[in-house]
Amino acid sequence: MTSERHLKFSTKLAYGFGAVAFGVKNNGFDYFLLIFYSQVMGVDAPLVGLALLIALLFDAFSDPVVGYLSDNTHSRWGRRHPWMYASAVPVAICYFLLWAPPAGLTGNELFPYVLLLSILIRVLITLFEVPSSALSAELTGDYDERTSLFSYRYFFGWTGGTIMATIALAAFLVPTEAITNGLLNRQGYTTYGIVASLLILISILVTAVGTHSQIPYFKPAPPKVAMSLKRIFYEIYQTLADRSFLALFLAALFGAVAAGLSAGLSFYISGYFWEFSTDQISIISFSIILSAFIALFLAPMLSHRIGKKRGAILVGIVAFTIAPAPVVLRLLGLMPENGDPALFPIIWFAVVSEVTLVITLSILTSSMMADLVEASEIRTARRSEGVLFAATTFARKAVQGFGVLAASAVLTVAQFPKGIAPGQVPDEAVFRLGLYYAPTLFVIWMLMIASINLYSIDRDKHEDNLRALAERQK
Repeated sequence: MTSERHLKFSTKLAYGFGAVAFGVKNNGFDYFLLIFYSQVMGVDAPLVGLALLIALLFDAFSDPVVGYLSDNTHSRWGRRHPWMYASAVPVAICYFLLWAPPAGLTGNELFPYVLLLSILIRVLITLFEVPSSALSAELTGDYDERTSLFSYRYFFGWTGGTIMATIALAAFLVPTEAITNGLLNRQGYTTYGIVASLLILISILVTAVGTHSQIPYFKPAPPKVAMSLKRIFYEIYQTLADRSFLALFLAALFGAVAAGLSAGLSFYISGYFWEFSTDQISIISFSIILSAFIALFLAPMLSHRIGKKRGAILVGIVAFTIAPAPVVLRLLGLMPENGDPALFPIIWFAVVSEVTLVITLSILTSSMMADLVEASEIRTARRSEGVLFAATTFARKAVQGFGVLAASAVLTVAQFPKGIAPGQVPDEAVFRLGLYYAPTLFVIWMLMIASINLYSIDRDKHEDNLRALAERQK
């Protein structure tokens, strides 16, 4: 049984490295795509946003379908690997083409092009991401080993995307004699597309090939039955009808809204509230690698010593107290003034600590989701790793836009002015920004923690589930 085997370091490394593909894609979509197509290629910004929104909706609703199909795939390569192998080359090609649009198309003529490729890339990444996430519960049933697996996965996901974005800004998107702003360098985006697509291809294949030897140990697919939409959705519903799953599903919803709010106002807080320079903001962004490295060891330690649920609640409370604390202290007049040499180290330390704990929380909740697999199998007599993991990714994608909406609402209520450089915004507007941002973020995060508290599977319960399944197989 997989639960009795401890995985080699090389297997964990190979499994985790595949998350680089997701990290690179996310950073490209989040930071570069809008400015490339609107400022460089001349597409109206609202049209680019519309293309990304439509692609996100396609992506969200493809998740449960891909999850179900991968749970029920019959092949000599198991249930997950055929999908992982199949996604590698097509997604790499599409990602390259996204950054190398045809020379004959300009302006809004490119809207169908960016829309089609955005949909294809998101769906193709899902063909890898959902089955590979589900693979964690097949690789091992051990309570702590699962947390270790996700530690590698999140480490490579966060660091891979960050390093690729940093390389793009430092080496590809650079000024030339004709182009004074490197972000407007079209050839630089093409070069970025080549390197990023190759990295996506390599990372997917590393995970697929590196875990291929484990296929004989995996659970077989359920017996083939006549499929219908009614049967598919009934089985999905039956799998997800569980209190502990609902706890993680709600946590994913609130977490996605909070993350969207935080990301949407990130540059406002850094640039306008703290008045940091772009170099200082870049240092903070690159420090995410340090956060991911610390979380790589912190999450397994907490899982082993106090359990996943208690660990998740603990780091969540600390993280979501740290996140708004500097803003609250500034509002109370207890922080150094902007420009004071002591301010940047304080905020840097707070951000690195917060992100470390947020990554740790993500690792623990993902490992908690893996432990639902056996509980679900006892209830339904089916292994449904794909459906379970796909449901949470669906939740995050479906409400991702609400975080940006919340950020816009904070700016509106704060009456924050438009088109004004940092340092020139009235003090009252800056104060209102912090006043509405901090409590809004704190409340949403606490709702996430309250949701996690509903989860009921601990180490002992998980071991009981493994024993019950072992008895069934006798």
